[in-house]
Amino acid sequence: MPTPLISKRAPIYADVPDEKWNDWRWQLSHRLNSAEDIEKVIHLTESERKALQTQGLFRVDVTPYFISLIDPDDANDPVRKQIIPVAEELNAFTAMMEDSLAEDRHSPVPGLVHRYPDRVLMLVTTQCASYCRYCTRSRIVGDPGQTFNRQDFELQIDYLKRTPQVRDVLLSGGDPLVLAPKILEELLTRLREIPHIEIVRIGSRVPVFMPMRITQELCDMLAKFHPLWLNIHVNHPNEISLELAEACDRMSRAGIPLGNQSVLLAGVNDCVHMQRELVQKLTRIRVRPYYLYQCDLVEGSGHFRTPVAKGVEIIEGLRGHTSGYAVPQFIVDAPGGGGKIPVMPNYLLSMSDHKVIVRNYEGFVTTYEEPTEYKSHDPKTCKFCQNKRPEPGQTGLTGMLDGEQMFIKPEGFDELHNRHGIQHRLKDESKWKPLGIGSGETD
Repeated sequence: MPTPLISKRAPIYADVPDEKWNDWRWQLSHRLNSAEDIEKVIHLTESERKALQTQGLFRVDVTPYFISLIDPDDANDPVRKQIIPVAEELNAFTAMMEDSLAEDRHSPVPGLVHRYPDRVLMLVTTQCASYCRYCTRSRIVGDPGQTFNRQDFELQIDYLKRTPQVRDVLLSGGDPLVLAPKILEELLTRLREIPHIEIVRIGSRVPVFMPMRITQELCDMLAKFHPLWLNIHVNHPNEISLELAEACDRMSRAGIPLGNQSVLLAGVNDCVHMQRELVQKLTRIRVRPYYLYQCDLVEGSGHFRTPVAKGVEIIEGLRGHTSGYAVPQFIVDAPGGGGKIPVMPNYLLSMSDHKVIVRNYEGFVTTYEEPTEYKSHDPKTCKFCQNKRPEPGQTGLTGMLDGEQMFIKPEGFDELHNRHGIQHRLKDESKWKPLGIGSGETD
């Protein structure tokens, strides 16, 4: 029998009327951000106190609702570690970067990241309801001076209008759900006026930090812009409260599909059994586990990092041990701008020209006999292949399999191997041009 979800309120807030407590504006205006304020709710450690008194620290703000989920006497509380800074945040580590995902490098206009062929990330604010200590955008998030203005929005919309390959826009930030309702509605309206944008997604931790923001009025407004998807961000089962469940129920009833993106964090959720409880609790409130991220190489996150092997171990403990629907993809967001790379246990053990050998989660090993007379798909007669060609340069391995290219070379490869030599009679460029690879053509 599942444990019933409960509400929690720290003793300091016992006398706050329900009308105020359940008002998201009250929650925002009463956030805690100093050692003095936070110590009224939880007992700070010396490490936490030192961090909170350090100038230039990444912004601290915690809603009264979210800090109430913390056990005030447990220095290792998993909710506490996500939002209360510690002195270790100040330590540098190998490969630490300001913008580890190279988002700004893939930004054609301020606040728009166009990394993948058919979708963009649209940053609409730098403000959040509370601030995660491992934030991948800590270079701008939380800083009012870095926020995006009307001119930035117009540049973003203009870029989308003139870039027809974009069919999917993800609103993020900061957190889009802290925007004034009228501004958020205007943004969604502008996006829906662009014919080639098929779906809009929102990434938000507001339902987790401040579930009272998810009013019926908000859900009704969002429902006007379907198809609209929303991913929340829960890292630990302790974050799944009665209020979060009710907020997710309102969004689900408004027709908004919900997913969850979590980050693998040392001392917070690096446990197979805890992760199994997390994904099962999420599916019970109709939130599908979507991604489990390896922690990014951003400043302040060194003490949260785990080996990649820990994430593989967790997926090993989920696949087959719970519903497939509840198993997220484990993702390494490649440093340098390579994008999201899924990593998983190796279930394919070997293969020959007619058979593959695979294993299941129990270690059961079996074979699958391959067809010997398979007639390969012909892209020349397929209307989908002809009409949906990816943007040149982003086909990657698919382009090699389709026969469009035979090599992917490191930068400077040809120049390096030319050895500064001369152009001579044996260097005939036609020698290295494939003769119609993959197509059966010879001209």
